[in-house]
Amino acid sequence: MSQPPLKVLILGANGFIGSSLIDTILSQKDWNVFGMDVGDHKLTHLLGHERFTFVEGDITINREWIEYHIKKCDVVIPLVAIANPAQYVKNPLNVFELDFEANLDIVRKCVKYKKRLLFPSTSEVYGMSPEEVLDEATSNMVYGPIDKQRWIYAASKQLLDRVIYAYGVRDNLDYTLFRPFNWIGPKLDNVMEPKEGSSRLFTQFISNVIFRKPIQLVDGGSQSRSFTFIEDGVDCLLRIIENKDGAASRRIFNIGNPDNNVSVADLAKIIIEAFMDYPNYREHAEQAQVVSVSSLEYFGKYYQDIHTRVPSIEAAKDALGWVPKVDLRTAIRLTLDYHLKQEDYDLTSGS
Repeated sequence: MSQPPLKVLILGANGFIGSSLIDTILSQKDWNVFGMDVGDHKLTHLLGHERFTFVEGDITINREWIEYHIKKCDVVIPLVAIANPAQYVKNPLNVFELDFEANLDIVRKCVKYKKRLLFPSTSEVYGMSPEEVLDEATSNMVYGPIDKQRWIYAASKQLLDRVIYAYGVRDNLDYTLFRPFNWIGPKLDNVMEPKEGSSRLFTQFISNVIFRKPIQLVDGGSQSRSFTFIEDGVDCLLRIIENKDGAASRRIFNIGNPDNNVSVADLAKIIIEAFMDYPNYREHAEQAQVVSVSSLEYFGKYYQDIHTRVPSIEAAKDALGWVPKVDLRTAIRLTLDYHLKQEDYDLTSGS
């Protein structure tokens, strides 16, 4: 007898991961999706879809709606979090209250109603681990002193990982923890926002070229990251949701692309080169400036950095048959295509 279509609850539906995941589910699967977020601008083309129910709301306020939908759905994916290093430094208590406290309530409801939980951990949980390749099962998690407030995000996420794992041991909670490694792509942040510090570094660099502002490399940009295209990440999430033969149950997966590991300085160069293929922005690229700035000047005294962050993805390969496919230059081109070729943008902005 065939199983009824899955019912999936996605909180933070309008975010980068949430909106991309819902788009793919509705186009590739027969699942029913229920979503909540404080806005819907990344979902406007999906509103009214027969298998998508969206409610504008806040996870800290609309708790009855959330509890009702946890009860009725098969899979719960809470994607609401502050995930911007500038915010870790400026508003650490906001990060803790939303990323840990508000999400803990959702985790406990999944335990109460025995629902499958897919929870976004983060590559940041590894902190300043000295290991060249980060492994879900063996790598130690190393953070700086208490006065480096940027670690409140990683510490909050790590503690939730431990709480969820403990619920799995004690109460048989069916969970998967996934750790995105610098996912990039269309709709990550608003590249048409010229303010420095409003975006993650990938979209900040793109925005700086568009608005003819210097690309600022914190401490010279020698830090490296393994950039992962959103389509590859979502492909892995679909496999986790499907959970064929229980392969993802009570597991932790890094989701990243070690082949796309480059320094931040090299990322800036590649982005500037990519702009040369867009006639309206070629002059912007030719005149782009790259400058070095200290982390103290850019982020403030509460910041501390991670030099390298390369994932082992053997667990996802072995359990899920997943392999990332999109190289960094293609990921950048696809992102620029999305943002620069939309007719409703003024292509002379900032000139």
